[in-house]
Amino acid sequence: MYGIVNKAMEELVITKFGEQKWERIKQASGIDIDFFVSNEPYDDAITYKLALAASNELQLPVSKILEVFGHWWVVHTSKEKYGGLMNAGGKTFQEFMLNLPAFHNRIMLIYPKLTPPEFRVSNINENSVNVHYYSKREGLKDFVVGLFHGLAEIYDIEIEVELLNSRDSGHDHEIFCIKW
Repeated sequence: MYGIVNKAMEELVITKFGEQKWERIKQASGIDIDFFVSNEPYDDAITYKLALAASNELQLPVSKILEVFGHWWVVHTSKEKYGGLMNAGGKTFQEFMLNLPAFHNRIMLIYPKLTPPEFRVSNINENSVNVHYYSKREGLKDFVVGLFHGLAEIYDIEIEVELLNSRDSGHDHEIFCIKW
């Protein structure tokens, strides 16, 4: 993952819990990097180690850490770093969901070494959509749930997210039903 992901995790922890907590998390993770460069790729293991250390230090399940981080990513990092792209995603939550499959194509112009997930949509209705999430990275479905909730906050709507299929239960991708 690119350094921007790890920097965002650092910003989240420092903002919510303080610099000392971040230093303890970094130390517990075994990561010996003073600062992350946003546009440099880093081994995915670093991000996972930071999430696990945050889970232990904050006494929250990793799933909750990832969900909160996904929300933070959309509401803070994405809006700040990719404001124009976020705005171009759609005028409504539904429009953004329908345009989600093309979103990472634009991000790859900024980060050419990105290994993005793939999103597809199906079962499109007036107040719901199924979002199919494909990724080479495992264990990020809770992060994706946080992304959806962050988008809902941006569009000022209430959503429900139901996991219909998961790789944890033998499927090749996750399917989320999002209702608003």
